[in-house]
Amino acid sequence: MASMNSALLAPVMMATAPTVAPQKSGQTVHKTYPNYKVIVLNDDFNTFKHVEECLVKHIPQMTSDRARELTNQIHHEGQAIVWVGPQEQAELYHQQLSREDLTMAPLEAA
Repeated sequence: MASMNSALLAPVMMATAPTVAPQKSGQTVHKTYPNYKVIVLNDDFNTFKHVEECLVKHIPQMTSDRARELTNQIHHEGQAIVWVGPQEQAELYHQQLSREDLTMAPLEAA
């Protein structure tokens, strides 16, 4: 009987399942950064000419014709999206147009 009691008092080794690392999915998910809209608002103090010149000066690839179209949209509709793209560039163009005293809407995600 003594040998049976000592067997009961011996440490019990429990079998555990091996740790299995999760398998890598075959798909890679690429998240893109959101684009931001630069929006110019209508106001009562900037001239058409000033708005057009500022758009051509500060927005890349902006043509005089496109600036004129956007300026008319700003005047008739109250606002126009003048550029859409990455946040850092949008912040730069927004700041540059603000410094020219154009009335700007806050940046918003596109």
